[in-house]
Amino acid sequence: MVMMYVRFPLSLRNVEDLLAERGIDICHETVRHWWNRFGPMFAADIKRQRISRMRGFRQWRWHLDEMYVKLNGEMVYLWRAVDQEGEILESFVSKTRDKKAALAFMKKALKRYGSPEAITTDGLRSYKAAMSELGNQEKQEIGRWANYRVENSHLPFRRRERAMLRFRRMKSLQKFATVHANVHNHFNLDRHLTDRQTYKANRSAALAKWQNLMA
Repeated sequence: MVMMYVRFPLSLRNVEDLLAERGIDICHETVRHWWNRFGPMFAADIKRQRISRMRGFRQWRWHLDEMYVKLNGEMVYLWRAVDQEGEILESFVSKTRDKKAALAFMKKALKRYGSPEAITTDGLRSYKAAMSELGNQEKQEIGRWANYRVENSHLPFRRRERAMLRFRRMKSLQKFATVHANVHNHFNLDRHLTDRQTYKANRSAALAKWQNLMA
């Protein structure tokens, strides 16, 4: 249930109907309660495994970017850090995209994952100011087409956002963005880079790991 709602662009009532077709009779509010309760737990387990596996990786490259998200008619910013494999490392919501917000976002990511070899950003001056204060400005790389990795990573969240008819509170946006990012990472199998048999094997392994998380 949690996987269906978070991973796919479905509404609460869509999930209710799909489960009813499978003989499971629940209310859509039960779906809401379960994802709110268990989604962050599953996401935290996925992130914990990712951190322990990648912390000592020397060739780690990050891509940073921020996107607009509408919140009750007001525009807020969702900052994203994505690695060279396209996996989302950190999500951070703020009302502004100034130096203070960039600094809070980068401190959070660096504390959790350690320092990467290089950090690719767009031309936003807030990144340069934040990196200068952190003392890692020599790692910053800026290029017109260099940040496509993180910009493409916004697409699954945008599809999910439309299905949810947007968000209403910053707290709920931060919570869902974090859970969605980690669930997306878990099932991100680079389907276009592998043959059919390899993809099926990887998909089965991802589903088996998900079952272990729920257990």
